[in-house]
Amino acid sequence: MKTDIQIAQEATMLPIKDVAANYGITEDDLELYGKYKAKFSDEFMNSLDEKPDGKLVLMTAINPTPAGEGKTTTSIGLAQALEKLGKKSVLALREPSLGPCFGIKGGAAGGGYSQVVPMEDLNLHFTGDFHAITSANNLLAALLDNHIQQGNELRIDTRQVIWKRCMDMNDRSLRNIVIGLGRKVDGYVREDHFVITVATEIMAILCLAEDIKDLKERLSKIIVAYDVDGNPVTAGQLNAVGSMAALLKDAIKPNMVQTLEHTGAIVHGGPFANIAHGCNSVRATKMALKLSDIAITEAGFGADLGAEKFMDIKCRMAGLKPDAVVLVATVRALKYNGGVPKTDLAEENMDALKKGICNLEKHIENLQKFGVPIVVTLNAFVTDTEAEHDFIRQFCEERGCEFALSEVWAKGGEGGIELAKKVLKTLEEKESNFKVLYPDNAPLKEKVETIAKEIYGADGVTYEPAAEKMLAKLTDLGFGDLPVCMAKTQYSLSDDQTKLGRPEGFNIHVRDAFVNAGAGFVVILTGAIMTMPGLPKKPAAFGIDVDDNGKITGLF
Repeated sequence: MKTDIQIAQEATMLPIKDVAANYGITEDDLELYGKYKAKFSDEFMNSLDEKPDGKLVLMTAINPTPAGEGKTTTSIGLAQALEKLGKKSVLALREPSLGPCFGIKGGAAGGGYSQVVPMEDLNLHFTGDFHAITSANNLLAALLDNHIQQGNELRIDTRQVIWKRCMDMNDRSLRNIVIGLGRKVDGYVREDHFVITVATEIMAILCLAEDIKDLKERLSKIIVAYDVDGNPVTAGQLNAVGSMAALLKDAIKPNMVQTLEHTGAIVHGGPFANIAHGCNSVRATKMALKLSDIAITEAGFGADLGAEKFMDIKCRMAGLKPDAVVLVATVRALKYNGGVPKTDLAEENMDALKKGICNLEKHIENLQKFGVPIVVTLNAFVTDTEAEHDFIRQFCEERGCEFALSEVWAKGGEGGIELAKKVLKTLEEKESNFKVLYPDNAPLKEKVETIAKEIYGADGVTYEPAAEKMLAKLTDLGFGDLPVCMAKTQYSLSDDQTKLGRPEGFNIHVRDAFVNAGAGFVVILTGAIMTMPGLPKKPAAFGIDVDDNGKITGLF
């Protein structure tokens, strides 16, 4: 059986200008990055304002397991299948982070015969967006420390510096560090921290900004520290905005690539969903809507994280309204939730399936709270049995959901025809009555508790003193009307990754909070979640190589 990278490297790609031409985009509308990648010009993006929007379909999933779910693969396969049915479709996806590529998860270009190509470029440096975000973030950090060194006119309290440096790699050793050691001219000695690039506020801002003007306004609001009187100090006060925007002027432009079947894919931005808001850029999604009959986008990890943030943060801010949601599951993952070890998932086990399907049930219930029609799809594996499929199909239909098998990994768009037909049926027959989960004016703690109880199934929320103090302070500073972005493990509906299925009788533990004032949300840190991941004992990097001809191997 061929690996994903072998399939991708053997594919015949069209020049990206030819892919774009299928959507009425001329070469003059593109800024080419070689033959197979391009960014859109500002002039072209502005020209789309008067075009009508297509339908918006969100792809989400159950909680991820070691068995794999295939959310991005299914997104790509669905878009390809819609094209086969005569519907113009465009994908709007996130860019992969180098951390997972070299860590344990791998890349984010799909799999099998439902991939976005060039796969190696997408999973590695792509068009340099993440490098630009990293540079802008660290420029602000450098300007902040330089301001302190050069006399500290803003009276910054060095014990209350909250801006962190970043890099797009899993490196636990950088979570907590000390900077400024050495001579007096080497800086002010203080504790500092790194986060992964995809958890930074710059990433969130890039993904939520409407244009350069909005980007600069958001950058100016970033809180980097508090002064000795407890007042916020912003990037605008540090005169950092212009130079940061200069680094981001190209990164804010969405990127276009193609699937293996030459469907257009707009891939832009990449915040994680467990520690950030988990959605591709607003600009990319809005472009996909203008260019297609049906735009397919996705939100990271399970629906308890990515889909909730898509609805409550991205849609709230950008005025988007999803017309349908596709919820991805696998037989293997449901059996894993039912207590079957990873080594035994290939064997039929109806008892474990009946026990583990409660995870899918909770995600269905959660999505129904947003008023959007749901299609459940099973990403099929050859080890699945007909009895397992029939049980899940009946389970979903009893709960008012359309159901379809997906074989897009093995068959590409052809394997997604059943799913595409169910999506089209849902769009034609069911109306979306989309609503957010909580109002803007609800107190911050009420927002947290609403998500904890309604989405996670918790009995309540416990707060550490530091979290209580910070939430009160943020409310006093005028940030109480912002939505909340929950930083929580992706592996469980709870904040304890060992609790599979549908946990009950637990509280969500909030240990801290901070505001991303530029992005426009308050981040809530729960459980043991880390904003700088670490590498596993045997990282994926061990298997990645490049031969004498420059051909990359081992990337997945």
